Amino acid sequence: MDPRIVEHAKVIVDWSTEVKPGDQVVINATPDSHELVVALHKEIARAGGRVVTLMTSEEALRAYYDGASDETLRIVPEHLKAITEKCDVYIALRSPVNTKALANVDSDRIMINSKTQQEIQSIRLSKRWCLTVHPCQTLAQQANMSLEEYRDFVYGATLIDWKKESKMMYEMKEHLERHKDIRYIGPETDLWASTEGRIWIASDGKHNMPSGEVFTAPVEDTVEGKIYFDIPFLYQGKVIEGVRLTFEKGEVVNFSAEKEEAT
Repeated sequence: MDPRIVEHAKVIVDWSTEVKPGDQVVINATPDSHELVVALHKEIARAGGRVVTLMTSEEALRAYYDGASDETLRIVPEHLKAITEKCDVYIALRSPVNTKALANVDSDRIMINSKTQQEIQSIRLSKRWCLTVHPCQTLAQQANMSLEEYRDFVYGATLIDWKKESKMMYEMKEHLERHKDIRYIGPETDLWASTEGRIWIASDGKHNMPSGEVFTAPVEDTVEGKIYFDIPFLYQGKVIEGVRLTFEKGEVVNFSAEKEEAT
């Protein structure tokens, strides 16, 4: 096993979720993340936690969408709700085999399933939770990297001094809180918004790993201008590329995407 996988597990257990003796820990994993699951089990045991792992995959979810009626998708998975309510720590691992497994699933059906699980998601977010990625061939290809390059990229952003990073981020947070508005200028982008009275958040690896953002939400009716996203992103199994948004008084008045616009 790559020793960086063990270090990754230690960061999640000791920094991100701070597992304590007696904690009930749930891991939601995909098959390609098996090595990280093994490392996490060892580190959670060291910390005194009790762990159970749930395994899922994009192909399994696709098979369920193919077979389930809309009525079935509206049934709340009470067993998943129960285990989520009982846990203290929730760790989600992403290492997909096929990022496009849901590409041809009707977006309305995906939305039905998402709405059915909104309460479970709210419960999950009330726990000590962490979402992380385990480097795999699929994600390396999506990033146009070799697997080794992608591993170096992920671990380079993960295996750092998070206490030092957190201190720097909170200093940036305090700086931004002294200002009342922001303006973003870039390729096809000129966006302005008021942040007066808003709270800035330092995402210092406690929930997303790797992380590093300092962010806020603008005053809703103040966003003006346009923005272009030159980096594709994955949503509900679909890769969306080349998104352009135009805002007036906080509302999107025009949008387009070079790929998967209907999503």
